[in-house]
This record gives sequence, structure tokens and C-alpha cells, in this order.
Amino acid sequence: MVRFLFLAVTLLVPLSVQASTVKSALPGAELRGAATFRYVGFPLYEARLFTKSGAPLDWSKDFGLELKYLRNLSEYDLVESTMRELKRTGVALPLRRQLKQCYNDVRKGDRYVAVSKGQNQIEFWHNGERVCMLRHPQIKTRFMAVFLGENTRSKPFTRKLKGE
Repeated sequence: MVRFLFLAVTLLVPLSVQASTVKSALPGAELRGAATFRYVGFPLYEARLFTKSGAPLDWSKDFGLELKYLRNLSEYDLVESTMRELKRTGVALPLRRQLKQCYNDVRKGDRYVAVSKGQNQIEFWHNGERVCMLRHPQIKTRFMAVFLGENTRSKPFTRKLKGE
């Protein structure tokens, strides 16, 4: 019985930590939508969008995005893929140095949470610990458009994530 309780608590803590991370960074946040992103058929991460009161995405308001990784990836892979996606979506930005400070290696089950703070800042948490603040003009729409914009890699993923 003790083992079962320990296992249950161990499994539940990460979920409650992430929910509290989003809710403490974005008061009134509720889940809006969720989707699994696949690349060449392989699932890479599960994404969840949080908006105030679970309202439809409004780019003029703050929102949070959580990614739960389904594979191990290096910090290098995360930085390089982000830079490629920013360039592909037409917003190549000089963010490599900042991203290296924000990203860590991820293991299967790790979570990143990104919460916008106005148009020019995004706060990042890795497994419930704040790791950085990304600052750049219009970073919210430029960075988050990789997941939620009109030119994402997967329209069905984006629609589901937006709760449409």
C-alpha cells in the first residue's frame, strides 16, 4: 500500500506542478486545447494551450503553452529546430544566444511552459522551475506563431491546440 501511495504521489506531482506553474504565471488560465505534434509520423511532444478562462486564442492577450516531450532531445536540437522554424515562418530572429539560456536537454516526460508577458516577453519554465525570460520586439506573436500561427507545420495540430 505504501508503494502504491508513493507511486501515485510521484506520478501526480509533475501534473500539479505544471498546472500551478501556468496558473501562477497566468492567473485565471484554463486549458483551451491540446494536441500531439508528430514529425514524420513520430510523436515529439504533447502541447496544451492555456488562455484566460479557456477563451479562444486572442493574440492581444497573454496565454501559456505547455509542451510535454515524448522523446529525449538535446538543448542543441531544441535551439536549432526553433531557429529553423522561426526562419521557415518568415521571422528569422537573432535569438540563438537567448534560446541557449532558456533551453535545457529534455528527457521523455519533461515539460516546458512558455507564458507571454505582453507582446515583447515570454517566460519559460522547465519542469516547474523558471529558467528565463525571452525578450525581443513582438516575440509573443513571432515565437508562438511556430505553434499557433497561420504557417505552422501541421494545420490539424494547430486547430486542435487552439481548441477549434
